[in-house]
This record gives sequence, C-alpha cells and structure tokens, in this order.
Amino acid sequence: MDTSPLRELTTAPGPFASVHFDFSHDTEDAAKQLELRLKEIEAALSDQRADPATIEAVLRAVRDSEPPVGKAGRSIVAAHGSVVLDRHLAAPPPAPVVRFSALPYLLPLATHEAETLPYLVVVTDQTGAEITGHGRGAPHTETVEGADPPAVQGGGGPTHREKQTGETARQNLDEVARHVTKAVERSHAGLVVLAGDVQARSALRDRLPEPVRRITSEVDGGSRAPGSSHEELDRHVGELLAGRRLASLDDVAETFRAESGRASGRAVSGLEAVTAALAEANVATLLVGSPGDTAVFAGPEPAQVAVGKAGLQALGVAEPEQRRADEAIPFAAIATGAEVVVLDERLDLWEGFGALLRHT
Repeated sequence: MDTSPLRELTTAPGPFASVHFDFSHDTEDAAKQLELRLKEIEAALSDQRADPATIEAVLRAVRDSEPPVGKAGRSIVAAHGSVVLDRHLAAPPPAPVVRFSALPYLLPLATHEAETLPYLVVVTDQTGAEITGHGRGAPHTETVEGADPPAVQGGGGPTHREKQTGETARQNLDEVARHVTKAVERSHAGLVVLAGDVQARSALRDRLPEPVRRITSEVDGGSRAPGSSHEELDRHVGELLAGRRLASLDDVAETFRAESGRASGRAVSGLEAVTAALAEANVATLLVGSPGDTAVFAGPEPAQVAVGKAGLQALGVAEPEQRRADEAIPFAAIATGAEVVVLDERLDLWEGFGALLRHT
C-alpha cells in the first residue's frame, strides 16, 4: 500500500474510530442489510466508549453516500466528530472490523488497497463507450457517444452503406481512444479493462497509445444495451485484480527471502529490528503477517515506537505508552513514508513483522 495519501492522518489528534465493513449493494434487501450493519457498528463503537459525535460522523458518512453497484467494501476512520479517512474497497473484508483506540487501525485497508488502485473499465461498441474509473473514491462513469452512420444519399448501394458505417465506427473508436487516454492520465490508472463488443474492443485497443496498451487487458462480458447484466464482467475484473494482487505479494515475498539470505541483506524481522529501523526512518516496505495482540511502546510522535520503554526514554520520551503493535507500527511506517504490505502464508514473519530496508 502506498501510504503517502495517508500522511495527514499522522497529524490528526486521536482517539480514532476505525471501521472496515461490507458495503455491498447486490441484493433486493441491500438497504435493509446495510442498516443492520450500521446498527452493529454503532453498538460496537458505543461498547468501546467512542464519543457520540464520532459515532454519528461514521454513520452519517455511510447514509449520505450513494450505494455501490455489486460487491464492495468501505474503510472509514473518524475522530472528534469528523471523518478523516473514507475509502471504497473493491471487495468487502471477510468480517467487519470496528475499533476505537488511540491510533487508527489501517491493516484492513492495506489488505485491500491493491484492489483499489486506480483502474478503468471500458465497455465499448461501434457507437461509443462507458468509461468507469475505480480508485479510492466511489466509481465514476463517463459516457462517450459517437455518431450514427449517415443516411446514404442517391443511388448508394449496400457496399457504399457498409463503407460509410465502417468509417463512422472508426471515427467513434478514435474518439473513445482519446477519452480513455485522457482518463488514464487524469486518474493515474494502472490497469485498463476493455469489455463489450469483441470487434470494437479489439479495434479500440489498437488505437490506444503504447503506454496505455501495455496496461490494457480484454475480458468477456459487459454491454452498452439498456438493462444488460455486468455480472460476468464484474467477475472477470475481480479475477484480474486478484491476480495482480497475488503477483505483487509473490514479488514482495521473494524479495524478502532473497534479501534475508544475504549477509548484508536489506531484510529484517521481529519487533526489535523493525521498530529500530522505523526509528531511523530506514524502512522502505513494512511487511505484516499475524502479530496478534502484541503490544509495543509509543511516544507522542508517530515514528516513536519501541519494544521497551527504555528505548524511547533514551530519546527523551518521558512517559511512553503501550499501544497495539498492529496499530502503532503501521502508523510509524506511514509517518516515515514506508509502504505497508499485509502478507498471508507466503511468509512466516517472526513476531508478525518484517521490513525491507532502504539501506543496510
């Protein structure tokens, strides 16, 4: 997860309500199900003694927003009656997570962040396209409507009509290609998914500039016809995103193993080594496995974390406070500009944490 957009969180005063939940809208009773989830979130925050203004801020952010289409997740962090982070996720977390604590809990967001990297889904045919941008906010759709083939005048026969129809379709796809290219530049998309009419999407891909073609994939499904289902398209897009995330995790795990095998490698693991590297702002990528309820000590500055009080007291922190490691360590990573990657069984990280260093 690129943590640079989260840097402002490190200057916000806590405590924080961190809520990660299923925001799907894919059933007839979706609105009712969402209200039930919100009641559970409200009860959980109340049980943890969150202030009423912050609870209301979370509930209001959800109720005042447009529902998504299909499966989706949401991450909201609020403090002192205001929402300080609100992210839409491509997929819901496997279970809701609700915390009220001194620091924000961001690991569920990091787990799904790869699925919400900016990408475009383009459903096209011979007359135009719907270009939907997905990223950290709600999806946004731009419609490109091309021209209809002109009526054949005089004695023009079928061959002439086909020629005019083909020329109009080419012009329409040229226009769609321009809009897609601009959308990629505007959103910094890392993936473009082409769907819809097979001939149109193939012709559209040929019209895209080379940098955009390199990040473009074609999938089946999707249609511009009114009332058409996008179920097949959504499944294919989900598979593409999942494949990207798995490949990214494979790369990180392989790099960590390779660096761990070198005498002067850039990989460290365990709370002592990771917190020491964070204190020196020497972590390029923080790796998180299964830390459980492990605790560390933290100072008033986000990057001040250590296994024991003595390490922080030596830095002039008079009263280090105990914090959950799965909150304090990622928070320190954000403050020092490190990326955060949540790993699965690919790596068995000692004490639940590892790091790739900037330098040895």
